[in-house]
Amino acid sequence: MQVLVVSDLHWAGPAEQQRRGFEQAVIRDPFQRLLAAVWRKGFWLADPLAHNHRLDRIIERNPEPDVVVANGDYTVNSAFIGLADDPACESAGLCLQRLREAYRERLLVGIGDHELGKHSFLGGAGGPRFESWRRVGERLGIEPVWRRDFGRFAFVAVPSTPMALPAFEPELLPGERAQWHGLRERLVAQVRGLFAGIPEDRRIVLFCHDPTALPFLAELPEVAAALPRFDATVIGHLHSPFLFGVARRLAGFPEVRNLGSTMRRYTTALRQASTWNRFRIVFCPSPTGAERLKDGGWLTGDFEPDSSAPIAWTRHRLPWQA
Repeated sequence: MQVLVVSDLHWAGPAEQQRRGFEQAVIRDPFQRLLAAVWRKGFWLADPLAHNHRLDRIIERNPEPDVVVANGDYTVNSAFIGLADDPACESAGLCLQRLREAYRERLLVGIGDHELGKHSFLGGAGGPRFESWRRVGERLGIEPVWRRDFGRFAFVAVPSTPMALPAFEPELLPGERAQWHGLRERLVAQVRGLFAGIPEDRRIVLFCHDPTALPFLAELPEVAAALPRFDATVIGHLHSPFLFGVARRLAGFPEVRNLGSTMRRYTTALRQASTWNRFRIVFCPSPTGAERLKDGGWLTGDFEPDSSAPIAWTRHRLPWQA
């Protein structure tokens, strides 16, 4: 069998297409505005609204995989509050519609951080919204925690933002904190029960969009006990293989608290990144990667369902002009 993994598709629907300059609009400090422009145009992605066609190129190159996992971030999230924003919700719906048309019952869908909202990289705008969580299920029909077995392999997905909620605490609206923490308690109980129910002979493949969640998952006894049986943990979020490599090399970096909530969240993840090795991480890039490096693409894994041999993962590069 072959599994196709796509992540960080960041589709821009018609309404989000009208929001040119959305990042600059929320940054008041002139120096931060300049820094954001240099980062985006010099390295990251000059035009985040111009890449819908890349999903079609991936589908054309992968017409008949046995299983497809979409590992989160289906919207640009141009208002920074996730699907609570109608244009962002429209974008995510159109992206998943394209995937469902192409792969139908073979498609499994995970949740990214852009679906729920988070602070902008600079400017501190937005953040998670509980309405976004409701719309993930009601509008997009995404199951937050799931398990599917393929022979001796158990594919499992968990939503990274609720699992890593302590790292997002400063970004929550005060009036929604109780709702978020209640949700996390329910999801933790569900995840613990799911892992406790996986038979001992199964090899586990975890799909978790943001690796920030992994140290929090490792604290759960049922997950920790299952780690020796992990075949892989497939993450996205970082877009570029280069940045993924940098993150691994910076494992243990101290937490920085005085440069805003986004920097605090990033450095919290890096401080705990040594935990990642226990999860046997496999990284799926975004279709674009970093524009400077043009290192985007997708991931496939080939495996024999009834064999204990590990999945053979291959990262594919999507030509920038595709």
